[in-house]
Amino acid sequence: MKWIVFLIIALALAILILFFYKGYESRGGNSPGLQQGVLQACPDKPNCVSSEEGTDTEHSIKPLLLTDNTNSLDQVRAAIGTMGGVVVKMDESYLAATFTSSVFGFVDDLEVRFDRTKGVFHVRSASRVGHSDMGVNRKRVETLRELLQ
Repeated sequence: MKWIVFLIIALALAILILFFYKGYESRGGNSPGLQQGVLQACPDKPNCVSSEEGTDTEHSIKPLLLTDNTNSLDQVRAAIGTMGGVVVKMDESYLAATFTSSVFGFVDDLEVRFDRTKGVFHVRSASRVGHSDMGVNRKRVETLRELLQ
């Protein structure tokens, strides 16, 4: 009986150590950036959403629409700040930000690209490590959408 309790505790500690390591590992990356002028495609994992054309239905999310002429990347930057994100790169049509989870320190990337021809902000939100995000990236984009309306 003591061995079973010991094994359960050892397994729980191993899982905790793995999660902390993955959180540490995710801090070493960068936002993917633009590829041929568009946001990169989502990997074949459910922890990413994108509004770029050609995104499969599992990863697809609607772009952020301009509600009036005052919407800009500056407003997106301000909204990201209120959500707890940190903008790491910004120019006239692209913004990259990171969000860090409070418990294990997982880093997720949020990227926004202004599409001048369509008048929308394309968005991509993805976890740097792991497989599933339990819908965190999709919720993040929807929260951003609400803040910009």
